[in-house]
Amino acid sequence: MQVFEVGGAVRDALLGRAVNDRDWVAVGATPQQLIEAGYLPVGRDFPVFLHPETREEVALARTERKTAPGYHGFAFHAAPDVSLEQDLARRDLTINAIARTADGTLIDPHGGRRDLEARLLRHVSPAFSEDPVRILRVARFAARFTDFHVAPETMALMRAMVAAGEADALVPERVWQELSRGLMEAKPSRLFDVLRDCGALTRLLPEVDRLWGVPQRADYHPEVDTGVHLMMVLDMSAHLQAPLTVRYACLGHDLGKGTTPAEVLPRHTGHEGRSVALLRAVSERLRVPTDCRELAEVVAREHGNIHRSGEFGATALVRLLDRCDAWRKPARFGEVLLACECDARGRLGLQDKPYASAPRLRAALAAGQSVDTAAVAAGAAERGARGPDVGRAIQSARGGAVAQVLGLAEDD
Repeated sequence: MQVFEVGGAVRDALLGRAVNDRDWVAVGATPQQLIEAGYLPVGRDFPVFLHPETREEVALARTERKTAPGYHGFAFHAAPDVSLEQDLARRDLTINAIARTADGTLIDPHGGRRDLEARLLRHVSPAFSEDPVRILRVARFAARFTDFHVAPETMALMRAMVAAGEADALVPERVWQELSRGLMEAKPSRLFDVLRDCGALTRLLPEVDRLWGVPQRADYHPEVDTGVHLMMVLDMSAHLQAPLTVRYACLGHDLGKGTTPAEVLPRHTGHEGRSVALLRAVSERLRVPTDCRELAEVVAREHGNIHRSGEFGATALVRLLDRCDAWRKPARFGEVLLACECDARGRLGLQDKPYASAPRLRAALAAGQSVDTAAVAAGAAERGARGPDVGRAIQSARGGAVAQVLGLAEDD
């Protein structure tokens, strides 16, 4: 048995990037030999084991054969007679098909080092077209390696895959897995650039794809194009190191602008409500986690009001905080504000402009939280208030606190 380091760890080491996870491939071994050596089997679809000491993954060298459309349509063959070169040939990109021996010798049958130097994302073989997840992986790598470009022949192959319907066979879980990872990369806009270029975005996220070419008012959006604005917002979310919940909220905040009637453009009155409805459909289709979808809906519904909150009086600010459920979920409201900051600064020439709404609303929230709501409720009950009247008493007390802190009138 021979064991080789493979894949991303070799690639990242050659690029001088930090190596977090290491993968290994074992050649000339059987599953039983690995088990007898203390390796723990964990693979469901093909033989993968955990090293008894490092707990790093070791897979048996394997080949694969396409048997049906989609991600799951493969038959795998893992046996002692499968060579390292055969295993590397089934990988997606040349930069991921480099192996390294224990003494540091590189085995690079597909020119991965050459493509690393040329900053190219190039497929290993025509077998790339057999797995539609690879379209998403290439897009994600483009978002991570921001100075790399997709090789023309690889883009042509991806377009052919989309035309053949392979993207339609992707299961929601894998789409979300790759999309969420791509959103967390250094430049998320490049994920969508690649998906648009190959035609996959209109198949996977038509709600996003239709935003390009839709104009907005230049006095609010100097970049004008709604799709361009969305990409700037996503890149701002990466610049501000936002968590996934915020980045997903950024992705969905303006979906309704893609359905604005042409005769009312470049205005988008009521786009917030349309955005919420479209966002719910996307979240359901991709089975997006609850924390992401809930935050995204609040941002889609309220981002316009949050941007305009500098014009609000104390009572209107309290109502806005009520709608955002900020009293119960202040940490989530902080993420709402971060998503709105990404939106405000994701505009041409406004990238460095401070977002005044955030500190003002944080101050309003803190003021409202200082109110002893139990005491207010008890006092209202003593005066004969019941049900909604008690809630209004609490709102009024919070409005008074907000007005005092911000120097506002209590009414609108």
